[in-house]
Order: sequence, then structure tokens, then C-alpha cells
Amino acid sequence: MITLYHCHGARSFRPLWMLEEMGLDYELKMLPFPPRVFAKEYLAINPLGTIPFMVEGDTKMTESSGICHYLGTKHGPTPLVVDVDETDYGTYLNWMFFSDATLTFPQTLVLRYGTLEPNERRQPQVVEDYAKWFLGRLRAVEAATGETEWLCQGRFTAADVVIGYALRLADNLGLSKQFGPNVAAYWQRVQQREGYRRAVEAETRAGDEQKVARRA
Repeated sequence: MITLYHCHGARSFRPLWMLEEMGLDYELKMLPFPPRVFAKEYLAINPLGTIPFMVEGDTKMTESSGICHYLGTKHGPTPLVVDVDETDYGTYLNWMFFSDATLTFPQTLVLRYGTLEPNERRQPQVVEDYAKWFLGRLRAVEAATGETEWLCQGRFTAADVVIGYALRLADNLGLSKQFGPNVAAYWQRVQQREGYRRAVEAETRAGDEQKVARRA
């Protein structure tokens, strides 16, 4: 059984969405955000105190995009993974790494210094600077989605899952109104995926059942 530790709207949504796209069985354990502050017992499970944390047998993983690739290759074959002999294999890998290292990184600073820190520690200049950083890096997605419906190999893949989550986080941070026209249309397509909708429903249902409140 795959066990995924998740906070509502957090990066752990990537593997949750991947699980739903693949139709895999899993157990979803909801935590308050950030768990290292509000669920200190979680540190005994994941010493980093970060989300996601996925366990399958002896395998334990903490990196959201890496978990998506693991699920696709371990439990495939699946069209969600671009194989090494396909034309867009390099493009696929680049998006998988780009999603967190380039897109989500600046968003975490916007989230922390614009929302999570107490008022006296908030940094409007940091929020403004890193929001601009994120939107600048989003130009790569704007260019790619102007040429094709999905990011690589002419089909929906895990690359769209991991980049799509970055757009969901941007929407939650109030940045989606600054999306370019191609990204805005791509974001609408992403939200129409049945797998995406099931993942949203799964986190809402699990949060209600486990009595874990959403992040304000």
C-alpha cells in the first residue's frame, strides 16, 4: 500500500494527482500546515517535517516531482511517463526538474513572507521580488503552451501534473491574474482533467474525515 502524507494545497498535491491519474490504491494522511509546527509528532515519521512524504514498503520519498516520476515508472507502463526512446524525453525530464527547482521555489518565499509569517515578520519587498521571479520563469511555460496543448510528446504527462500544480499554487497566491494568455488557457485545461478533479475531491474528503482544517 502507498501512503501519502499531505497538506491541503501543498506540493504533496503533485503525487496525489498522479495517484488519481493512474488509478492506484493509496492511503492519504492529512496534516495541518506546516506540520513541523502544528503536528510535531510527524517529525518522528519524517525528520525533515516537510510535505510530501510517501512510503511504499521500504521506499520513502520527500520530493514531489520525484515521487510522480517514481509512481509512473514503478507502477507503469503509463502514457504519463515519456520513455527514453521518445522524442521529447529530454524535454519531459527538464519540465519535471524545472517544476520545483525553478517555479515552486520563488512561490514558497511569496507564501512564507506574504502569508505564513506573523505580521511583524512579513516582508512585502520579498513577496514582490519573488512573485516577479516566478512570473518571469513562467515565460517558458507561456512559450511552450502557445505551440501545443500539453507540454511534451503531444499528450498529457506527469510534466503537466508537476507544472500544473505550480499554477494551482500561483492561483492560491493570487498570481493567476498575471498569467499570460497561453498559460491561462493551459491552466483551464488542466483543471478539466478528471484526475485533477478527483485529487481535489480526495484531499477535501480526507481533510473533512480526519478533521484537519484547510490552511487559511
